[in-house]
Amino acid sequence: MNKKELLGKRIRELRKRKGINQEKLAELINVDPTTISNIENGKNYPSLINLENLLEVLGCSFIDAFDFEHKNSNKDLLVQINTKLKNNPDRIEDFYKIVTALTK
Repeated sequence: MNKKELLGKRIRELRKRKGINQEKLAELINVDPTTISNIENGKNYPSLINLENLLEVLGCSFIDAFDFEHKNSNKDLLVQINTKLKNNPDRIEDFYKIVTALTK
């Protein structure tokens, strides 16, 4: 998944958390509803002014908006996990304990 799609998914997540629909969000930041749809679907990046307005309405910071590392695909997450394990072989047992505890 590319960064544009990840940002769109994050904006959608934040909007839903706020309990407003795309039409209401579009109205609040004075854009067409298709603009919100295109952002959330990863077709377009928001302009800087639209991003600032989105974040203000959604009550979050730039850091919150770009906190989407957890939204990577399972394949990407497995690659990242394997890389961390390879770089920290002394922590494999700890990792195993955590995974076992989470999957009981």
